[in-house]
Amino acid sequence: MSAPADAPVTATPQPMGFRDGLTAALPIIVGYFPIAFSFGVSATRAGLTGGEAVMLSVVIYAGAAQFLALALVTSGAPLLVSAVTLIAMNLRHLLYGPALLRRAGKEASTRQAWAWAFGLTDEVFGAALGALARGKRFSEPMMFGLGLGAYAAWVSGTAVGALAGGGALAAYPALDAGLGFMLPALFLALLLSVLSRVQIPTIAVAAVATIAGTVWIDGTAGILCGMVAGALTGVLRRPHAS
Repeated sequence: MSAPADAPVTATPQPMGFRDGLTAALPIIVGYFPIAFSFGVSATRAGLTGGEAVMLSVVIYAGAAQFLALALVTSGAPLLVSAVTLIAMNLRHLLYGPALLRRAGKEASTRQAWAWAFGLTDEVFGAALGALARGKRFSEPMMFGLGLGAYAAWVSGTAVGALAGGGALAAYPALDAGLGFMLPALFLALLLSVLSRVQIPTIAVAAVATIAGTVWIDGTAGILCGMVAGALTGVLRRPHAS
């Protein structure tokens, strides 16, 4: 039986393309470039060559973890300790792909996930999740565009900072310190754009645990406490979520 002529037709949104991904990456690009510039400056100030600074961004590409890696390497920390610390700090990335694909639906293609998953940073994950929350359809070309835009901004920002040299921000100490807050601020803005009322208690518990761990132990412990507390709260609340 055919539908009545006056029945409303619900249009299925078209999958986002590579160009849509690049467009969605613009806020991330604006945030990444100055922070990466600061990393390039910090790396050369610590004694690394420009090529070494850029290679860290090309291979590790871990945002705040790169500053930690730089501090560990230049302080003479053992390689194993440095590796374990960085892995622990970035374990959350293992959850991003499954969470994103679950939101995208069973029909989402994953044939090229092995490639675009490399660029699934906090901010890229937040931007992709935000697009899906606004009714957009997931596509792998979009993920390539989103990830490539962010990656190019980070690597190029590092290169420019390394070329500028370790003394580039010496005359601007306030700016040098402030750049460190741009990365978490950017992720927080992306996160707030997709939060619902059901998720607020989980975020609140994670925030309290992070603050408590930071005050009573140190910053790294605070991050780990927040991650564990938030994850456990989310799991315990899941059966009651609407």
